[in-house]
Amino acid sequence: MVAHGKQRYYTPEEYLERERDAEFKSEYDDGVIIAMAGSSPEHSAITFNMGVALAPHLRRAGCRGFSSDLRVRIDAVNKYYYPDFAAVCGPVESQTIKSMESLLNPALIVEVLSSSTEQLDRGRKWIAYQSIRTLQEYVLVHQDRPCVEAFTLIAQSGAWEYRKAEGLESAVQFQPFNCEITLAEVYADVVFKRPLSARR
Repeated sequence: MVAHGKQRYYTPEEYLERERDAEFKSEYDDGVIIAMAGSSPEHSAITFNMGVALAPHLRRAGCRGFSSDLRVRIDAVNKYYYPDFAAVCGPVESQTIKSMESLLNPALIVEVLSSSTEQLDRGRKWIAYQSIRTLQEYVLVHQDRPCVEAFTLIAQSGAWEYRKAEGLESAVQFQPFNCEITLAEVYADVVFKRPLSARR
């Protein structure tokens, strides 16, 4: 650990040792440990629904899904994040330090947005995730309204294509996995704090 002024900087090994014994999860941002806030019922329900809806399609494509308990290691920018949902296609590649295992090769990452995390998920995290060589799709799911945004890597150009699906009657395509799921599936049993009819 190195201290600069009042800010403490931890090595990945120090972070993982702390994380192993911690009561609550924290993320690691290039030396800085950031405590994670608990999720809302809506956030948890959406994450669960997304995993359930995607699971059969992922299996058919030879891929596996993982819950938010699995850390992702981003070597290029020295970060550890806990995405809400991740999927790997083919063999799992992982890093093990201090008996703590972290995923290295996600093909899909899903983050459920909240007012406290949206700026981070759209900015710093998204920039970091783009450095993962295996990542093919990054998906942002709103929890205050039925809206899903997806960024898909175009292999030929290396550019990211943006798509948005909005409304319970619409569907979001997961192009690398050749499937789509409806927003009605994603938001099943979710009660929005502000009725959809009041948004007009």
